[in-house]
Amino acid sequence: MKKLITTIKGWLPTIICLFALFLVAYLLTVTQTMPAKKSVTAAAQIDSADILKNINPPTGFTINATYGDIGPKLLASGAIDFERMKSLYEQSGVPLTESQIQILTKGSDEKIEITPENSYFFLNLLWAFGLANKNPILDSGPMQKYGQDQIGRFASTGGWTLGIKPAMELYSQYEIVPLDSQQQAILEDFAFNSYRPCCSNPTGFPDCNHGMAMLGLGEIMAGQGATVDEIFEAFKYVNAFWFPQTYFDIATYFKAKEGQDWSEVSGRTVAGKDYSTPQGWQKVRQWLTANNLIEKAPSGGGSCGV
Repeated sequence: MKKLITTIKGWLPTIICLFALFLVAYLLTVTQTMPAKKSVTAAAQIDSADILKNINPPTGFTINATYGDIGPKLLASGAIDFERMKSLYEQSGVPLTESQIQILTKGSDEKIEITPENSYFFLNLLWAFGLANKNPILDSGPMQKYGQDQIGRFASTGGWTLGIKPAMELYSQYEIVPLDSQQQAILEDFAFNSYRPCCSNPTGFPDCNHGMAMLGLGEIMAGQGATVDEIFEAFKYVNAFWFPQTYFDIATYFKAKEGQDWSEVSGRTVAGKDYSTPQGWQKVRQWLTANNLIEKAPSGGGSCGV
């Protein structure tokens, strides 16, 4: 027995060493097969110019939908006074292009495209459409909760001054793009789960121009057979043209914290309360500040007026 114990003691260092080697090999194997834990990317690895190009593509973002005859119908209904709108753009130093004039006066079957140059036109056109197009969201949604006599006091109604008629004579009056029940369900899923960083309200409560315009975009896309995910994806890019600083920050956050490029981030996630509200954006800014990743993006998008 003593001889056996002595023999074991002699081999003990070797046994321990072999066990340690086995343990290290096992841990390395497990580590390699486990998902990598996400870590904050160093500030030096964040390419701000690349992020800006991702959220505001220089060549624009194309939406799988067309304007159709929306422009001519808005002129015919009195929702847009063509001469007044033309004058506004001339005075602002960005006169309407031939393409924009055609969209308004003749319509267009080309895919809708938002670019750095036309985002202002796009915003006002969709604002007029969202305001005038008849939809249950306007007829019985949150806009009605303060009473019919108060609807005209919102920025999206009282602020619309480019029509021949007063805003409340236009409000949800014209079936320009009627939706069936399935299309309406898609629109409402989007509208009540997408927010905007100028206030804390969802698209389904379009009390400002950006909200009314986004409602209009949702109606156009749903009416042409888009899925809700396609509408959320359009939201992600369109809102980034209207609010470049907000979505520059959000895109930087996802790249640094989650390792995701803008194209990989879910549109529904971006549109939600955690990011596309003032409160959500502030939390993103706090995280970026703590990690020395705050940068200024070019201004744009305009105010809540024409």
